[in-house]
Amino acid sequence: MKRKAGNALRCAIVLGLAGWMGLAMAQQAPAAHPWSDAKLSPDQRADLLLKQLTQDDKFQLIRSYFAGPRKPEDKPAPPGYIGSAGYIPAIERLGIPAIQESDAGLGVASSERMRPGDYATPLPAGPVTAATWDPKAAFRGGAMIGGEAHAKGFNVLLAGGTNLMREPRNGRNFEYASEDPLLAGTMVGEAIRGIESQHVVSTIKHFALNDQETARTTVDVRIGEQAMRESDLLAFELAIERGKPGSVMCSYNKLNGDWACENDYLLNQVLKRDWKYPGFVMSDWGGVHSAAKAVNAGLDQESAAEIFDKQIYFDAPLRDALAKGEVKQSRIDDMTRRILRSFFAAGVFEHPAKKAPIDEKANLAVARETLEAGAVLLRNQNGLLPLDAAKLASVAVIGAHADKGVLAGGGSSLVTAKGGNAVPGLKPTDWPGPVTYHPYAPLKALQSMAPQAKVQFAGGEDVAAAAALAAKSQVAVVFVQKWAGEDFDARDLSLPDGQDALVAAVAKANPRTIVVLENGSPVAMPWLEQAGAVLEVWYPGGDAGNGIANILSGKVNPSGRLPLSWPRDVSQLPRPELPGAGGGTPPESVDYAIEGANVGYRWYQSKNIQPLFPFGYGLSYTTFEHGGLKVDAKGGKVTATVTVRNTGKRAGADVAQVYVQVPGAKVRRLAGFAKVFLKPGEQRVLSIPLERKLLADFDTVKHGWVVRGGEYVVSEGRSSADLGAPVATQLAGDGTK
Repeated sequence: MKRKAGNALRCAIVLGLAGWMGLAMAQQAPAAHPWSDAKLSPDQRADLLLKQLTQDDKFQLIRSYFAGPRKPEDKPAPPGYIGSAGYIPAIERLGIPAIQESDAGLGVASSERMRPGDYATPLPAGPVTAATWDPKAAFRGGAMIGGEAHAKGFNVLLAGGTNLMREPRNGRNFEYASEDPLLAGTMVGEAIRGIESQHVVSTIKHFALNDQETARTTVDVRIGEQAMRESDLLAFELAIERGKPGSVMCSYNKLNGDWACENDYLLNQVLKRDWKYPGFVMSDWGGVHSAAKAVNAGLDQESAAEIFDKQIYFDAPLRDALAKGEVKQSRIDDMTRRILRSFFAAGVFEHPAKKAPIDEKANLAVARETLEAGAVLLRNQNGLLPLDAAKLASVAVIGAHADKGVLAGGGSSLVTAKGGNAVPGLKPTDWPGPVTYHPYAPLKALQSMAPQAKVQFAGGEDVAAAAALAAKSQVAVVFVQKWAGEDFDARDLSLPDGQDALVAAVAKANPRTIVVLENGSPVAMPWLEQAGAVLEVWYPGGDAGNGIANILSGKVNPSGRLPLSWPRDVSQLPRPELPGAGGGTPPESVDYAIEGANVGYRWYQSKNIQPLFPFGYGLSYTTFEHGGLKVDAKGGKVTATVTVRNTGKRAGADVAQVYVQVPGAKVRRLAGFAKVFLKPGEQRVLSIPLERKLLADFDTVKHGWVVRGGEYVVSEGRSSADLGAPVATQLAGDGTK
């Protein structure tokens, strides 16, 4: 007993000493590294750490290396990088972690190109997330890819695509969200907030007006200040307010004569002065054209210059400009401080990214549920959908490699899913390819949906054979696709490879034909009136086969609403011709002043044009009734209330969309929205706050947002073209902001 007591006493003493030593070390840590004190604000911590940096440390932080494959003649990057988009070595003596950057518009990207054998969960295309009209869905998707990135060792994601869908032929629309600044800003902002919740810095990109890929590295975008502030820049402003991204990525193009990455108006005046943005501006890969001009205009970090820029501007040329007095030392310090601040704000120091287990099943569920909430039912004649799986005897599945997988967009955002490319070898096999199909086959999912049915596949290359299969089947599901990618735009809106003829033939053979669209932007549908149903799934991402089957069978009620207008043809667009798309002489400039701030549905309203499908449109398997719109203005805040009731026999979700026509304006603007899930017979009164900037105009003389005051017309409904009775309300005018 005495021996046990003595051992216990000795253990207590040892543990006490260990605890005291640990406490002493913890107390000493802030003294040695005071910036490690998480109780301090990110600004205070950045200021403290900045004082410890040498000039070489600062120059190390203001430019990244390319962390991907290199040519034999290229110099190697410093050791320690994960194969990815960018890398900055750690400064170990100060506890500054290595910066590991990954492309990530739709998941942790480029794995097969950069890290052979690695894979990640692919989210559906950006328009799918936007089409949910559900900020919570956007946050969940962002948190999912942020968590995967952190578990792979990345602490920066090149995410947050916010460019408006001003040009429907833009090859990169599948990475973006909407033609509307409120919807884009809200949904992208929530995705960014989700990423940063995982202690990963997110960018927002591409700042700004990079609304087409044709001649993207040379084109000069022309647009007036008020128009850009009320359209593209408003989307960025709202997303930054909501998501608080650690970095803004400037774009390739010129804006009104100056490169975006050395554009004083964009970076200094708008971003840092007007919006008081505290983070740092990084360049796009190959987007830097100068040292002193870029730095003085507000660029804080040069990306992968040794591979993509004409020279490394943020090293010897910048040091030389500093020595000549063309750049002040205070500016170098500001650049560095902003970078450090963003890493402190995201918790990167306290929560270092490192290899960790990933819950692949849960992450796939996030991707599938995003698709199920964002797929848009465009047509459903005679209640063809949902299919009654128990009564199906035979199903013809046709086209788009639906026996193997689902299409993904090309370029830097491409995610390699587990299982790799389901249809390898399709051209182009090089950049911005390879053309990739994620291995989530709709055929297999449809067979599981109706196990007693005879579910057969036809590739669609032989139109007659496909039509014959459709004719002897109870229902035909035709998958059509149009591949899009970074660095190019589509010539027009047509489907490639004779798919229009395929759909027409199948629909003629079987009027119970369902068309499933896999595409990055709107496509022409000359066969629309022949099809029984049309479901838009864009590039549908992880576990898409099951998500599509769940919607077709009614296990999930479609609730997606279009995040962009769907033109009938290119003649309805502000610029019917897109010079240089698909070849030819690239344009020197593009005139966005034609439509100005009237992007998408606002353009159609201003010209009294009826698109094929309006912004906000989408069908359901149930019915909803909207009514009782009221508008209340108190204390400078305007709120709309509306009652939404499910009048059908199925549970489902609907979106209440509130549009405002301000005094003197010809068009309505989306000013607020809310999505609600209702059981049959259930109703809910929704209170929808209206974004004040959508009730205002940007005054270029007063240099701020001005609510003019007067009679405002507020309408609510199911789309921009399907609105209830308007309500007029008087609002008092105010000053700027």
